[in-house]
Amino acid sequence: MKTKKIFYSVLMIALPFVWTSCSDHLDVEPNDQITKENFYKTEADFQAATGPLYNKVWFDFNDKFYYGLGDGRANNLYAPYSDYIYPFTDLSETGLTGPLVSAWGSLYNVVQQSNNVIIGISDSGVSATVKNKYIAEARFMRGTAYWYLASLWGDVIITTDPRELVKNPIVNKNPVKDVYEFAIRDLEYAAKYLPETAGQAGRLTKYSAYGMLSRLYLSFSGLSDNPNSGTRKQEYLDLAKKAAEKVIVSGPYKLAANYEDLFKVDNNNNLESMFALQWVPNGDYGVTNTQQAYFALGSDITGDDTGWGYWTRASYNVLQEYEPADKRRKATWMADNDVYPEINKANGGYTVDHTNDFLTVKKGVVGSTKDNAKTSRMNSGLNTYMLRLGEVCLNYAEAALGNNASTADGLAISAVNTLRMRAGLGAKTTLTYADIIHERRVELCMEGQYWYDLVRRSYYKQQEVINYITSQNRGTIVPILYDNTINKVTIDASKSNSTRSIGVIDATIFLMPYPESELVQNPLLRENPVPYEFKEEKIKDLF
Repeated sequence: MKTKKIFYSVLMIALPFVWTSCSDHLDVEPNDQITKENFYKTEADFQAATGPLYNKVWFDFNDKFYYGLGDGRANNLYAPYSDYIYPFTDLSETGLTGPLVSAWGSLYNVVQQSNNVIIGISDSGVSATVKNKYIAEARFMRGTAYWYLASLWGDVIITTDPRELVKNPIVNKNPVKDVYEFAIRDLEYAAKYLPETAGQAGRLTKYSAYGMLSRLYLSFSGLSDNPNSGTRKQEYLDLAKKAAEKVIVSGPYKLAANYEDLFKVDNNNNLESMFALQWVPNGDYGVTNTQQAYFALGSDITGDDTGWGYWTRASYNVLQEYEPADKRRKATWMADNDVYPEINKANGGYTVDHTNDFLTVKKGVVGSTKDNAKTSRMNSGLNTYMLRLGEVCLNYAEAALGNNASTADGLAISAVNTLRMRAGLGAKTTLTYADIIHERRVELCMEGQYWYDLVRRSYYKQQEVINYITSQNRGTIVPILYDNTINKVTIDASKSNSTRSIGVIDATIFLMPYPESELVQNPLLRENPVPYEFKEEKIKDLF
């Protein structure tokens, strides 16, 4: 308990160094705040400096974009009256779409805060061993942010020193392959220098980096000049497999026994959690997890004036994915007559009543402050998963499948079956891509990942993904009936469909538009990218 208290107490220390976007100008070294000259003197300073990398800089990404893009755009989630979701589901976002603009700024906040930490620690007189550990922490964060930037926008600006952008904010962007390479090098450095075990609850380990590398290697394996090549680079599939295997076989992380327990506040920083955003219980706005306010059905859950989730619903398409006995559905979506004893505890639990024609979000919904003292208005107190062991198991399976039609790889079968058995489902003896992508969709649903799975596939089977998205029939909202005892969704023939206008489904949907404000400030974003010059040696002794 003491360790956690210390960790939360340092979260806000380094905030004077945060930037609001790639090109916005803020003072790098404020005279009335902590500066590099009177900071970065001890390991405690390093802990304080890296603290905001776990929450504050990610806030605008987490608030709406995490799920609005990751699940809304993937058509797991729809919310026709919520402008932080429907532009993505309808494929109609622009450079003025609020959450998109905020996410760009948030991701570059991560990058620039990480850069400031790296510079500050590098110039410190503390021992190299201690410095490398915290530089690795910052590079993990920067590399993860660049994975998101590359996945979303493709060509973006690689920056390692905010001071250079102060001098000249009009700079060229870099090609997506270089952005991926930059992110991979950051994560490889993190894997080499992060500690074996976390020094504080919620901190990263080298296995966190190996897990994230398995994701990045998978993404990069399919990237080429031909988005319909049909194959991925075996070298990077092998690296993804090795990185995931390192985590599964040698790492300290273990799968939780019960899937639903992963999404309860008291189980923050559990053994399955490899990287999670650490929101401060009862903290000030900006270090808080606001998602429950947007997901919960009403004040009878939150206990206050929030709870705006009536129209934030599961798509008909995603509900078709759940097998009859799959326990993950109840932990992810609330259906009629589902009972949640952890919500409204004083009255014996919460029983859902939706009149049987829609399902709202459960993941991220934890109840009121009466249910858990760490929960308050606009702050569930629940960590946000950015990487957990369940995903790494699926990364291994996908890498083992590689370019083959199926795989019987022993570790892949075991890893996937462990997830399935936890969900109450039967075992598989072989795995196809359809098996793996199905498991990814239901295992990680509402954890902001499925759109990135589709983007990764589009790097080498673009037309297949376009056809798949077209078949989701996003323009029609289907009235449904749902049987929660067997996870069966059917169309309610007594009611009419409603239709929505959606954007054109073609190759352009896989890249987000740059924020208009960034295009105005830096017109070079409209120009062709310029190759990035890598100056440091690539780490080669990770495996």
